[in-house]
Amino acid sequence: MKVFPAIDIKDQKCIRLFKGNFDDKKIYDLTPFEQAKKYKNYGFEYLHVIDLDGALTGELINLNIIEEIIKKLNLKIEIGGGIRSLDKIQKYLDIGADKIILGSAAIRDPNFLKQACENYKNKIALGLDAKDGLIAVSGWKENTNQKAEVFLNQVNNYGFSRLIYTDINRDGTKTGPNLDETVKIAKISKAPVFVSGGVSSIKDLEKIKENKKNNIEGAIVGKAIYDEDIKLEELSEFLNA
Repeated sequence: MKVFPAIDIKDQKCIRLFKGNFDDKKIYDLTPFEQAKKYKNYGFEYLHVIDLDGALTGELINLNIIEEIIKKLNLKIEIGGGIRSLDKIQKYLDIGADKIILGSAAIRDPNFLKQACENYKNKIALGLDAKDGLIAVSGWKENTNQKAEVFLNQVNNYGFSRLIYTDINRDGTKTGPNLDETVKIAKISKAPVFVSGGVSSIKDLEKIKENKKNNIEGAIVGKAIYDEDIKLEELSEFLNA
């Protein structure tokens, strides 16, 4: 099973939100580059990075920070946040990003998702962020009345190479992932699925691993690492077990 440590960037700092609320955030001491270097030192080669400034503005606010992480540390990353045009996708691919996560722009304009998948084969990940089963957009500030599984059925043949399903109600809470809902999505999805939101322990990851047969490829871990509920040494040993 794959596990991607997370870095969320806002105002050039690492932060974690509680249930997607920008007014309820925790700021951490290490810079995004320092945090990425820490992950690399423990043997991690792939990171999940979200530009929260980008998610709010639609601009590539932290492009230089992300480029520094990729080039100086030789890490692979999937990057999301404010990527709303083919030009922005290209800019991230030009600096060496491995996959581009499309969320709000894909929900609002499925044709954009389709075109991106056609133009950049195996480079597009779909980010579905849901609250009570309904998709949220614009940095989770705007709720829609669209069910995640309904939207997925509409775009399932577009060719995205990964699906990241985040339960917003669990994100940053360390109360355990919403595996039931994620498995439901994974059974529909033609792309392998990553679990996101609520992972709090190695036990959570073991439960996720048991669902590999259900099209679950891996998990994203954020706050539990920052707060040391999961030690990086413990996590690296889990991956190598």
